[in-house]
Amino acid sequence: MTSTGLVIARQPFLRENESADLPTFFEAVLGPCGKWLSVAANLVILYGLLTAYLAGVASVAAGSCDLGIPEWGWLLIYFCAATLLASFGSAVLRRSNAVLTTVMWLLFGALLVLVVPHFRRADLSAGDLTFFTSGLPILVTAFNFHNVVPTLCRTLNHDRRAITRAIWLGSGIGAFMTLLWTVAVMITLPMESADGVSIIAAFKAGVPATVPLNQLIKSPLFVDASIGFAVVAMTTSYMATGVALTAFLKDVAGERVRNGTAIWLLTFLPPVGIGALYPDIFLKALNVVGGFGVGTLFGILPGVLLVRRGAPGSRTRRLGWLLVGGSSACCWWSWPRRPACCKSARTWSTGPRTVFIKGGNP
Repeated sequence: MTSTGLVIARQPFLRENESADLPTFFEAVLGPCGKWLSVAANLVILYGLLTAYLAGVASVAAGSCDLGIPEWGWLLIYFCAATLLASFGSAVLRRSNAVLTTVMWLLFGALLVLVVPHFRRADLSAGDLTFFTSGLPILVTAFNFHNVVPTLCRTLNHDRRAITRAIWLGSGIGAFMTLLWTVAVMITLPMESADGVSIIAAFKAGVPATVPLNQLIKSPLFVDASIGFAVVAMTTSYMATGVALTAFLKDVAGERVRNGTAIWLLTFLPPVGIGALYPDIFLKALNVVGGFGVGTLFGILPGVLLVRRGAPGSRTRRLGWLLVGGSSACCWWSWPRRPACCKSARTWSTGPRTVFIKGGNP
């Protein structure tokens, strides 16, 4: 994901066309087919992410706060606040992002400190690598920042060193936090339990791990920190994605739609409508985003770009084929299938895929 982000950021076209976004870019370098494939994939990514962020905050709030407010109610409350911030565009994003990111790190540290006393011995025998394919699209989505690359390039005045540093640091910090949190959850929550406070139960319900952790730790401080972390982390992403989708729709519409209100309605009404109708869509939306959207737009297409620009047998072309192959595998694993090695009567739905259990272990 870092490699494909750098591939896009280093294209001369973005420097030469200040107002261009990804559809115009892919049309220029890969032709009309590249443009419309990027449009389809980008719509899946951006709308899917906005929907997932709304549903994610709503599920954490509903699962942690016993106030009698349904998930759709929390979703609408959060939508009003987060969309107000996102509507002001990149200027507010630049000014508020540093503050929100600092608060997010502090809350993340508090969560880790509160989880440590509940660490237990991890049962490595309970693991099954079959589950890796279930997490692959969501793992890819966790490192999806490419929609803001054109905005990043403009914000940093196309300074190549600054852009490269921003991408590497952003990816590295994200990877470090993801690894810490994944390990902390795996050695705190059991894989399965009779009371339903487990990784599998959260997976089946399509909710973040903070929901069963709240039930396990039973600390008001942890509840407050988990809700705060979810709200701040998803708000920073929601604002960036909202700004990126607005720019994307303006780029696609071109001269046909110049009304700012119409663009705003097209940006924010579909996600809140889908999220309100399907409040448990958090993991399902991320799965579709990662499997088809991110895999196609930020994996296959940059790989094709390198293949076309690299000389036969060159390192550039080999890297391009590697990106195409790996991203195609991610897309392939996002479709429903039954692995031959997993034959059991116990099944459950995880969005477009079904996960099978064998021998009582995932």
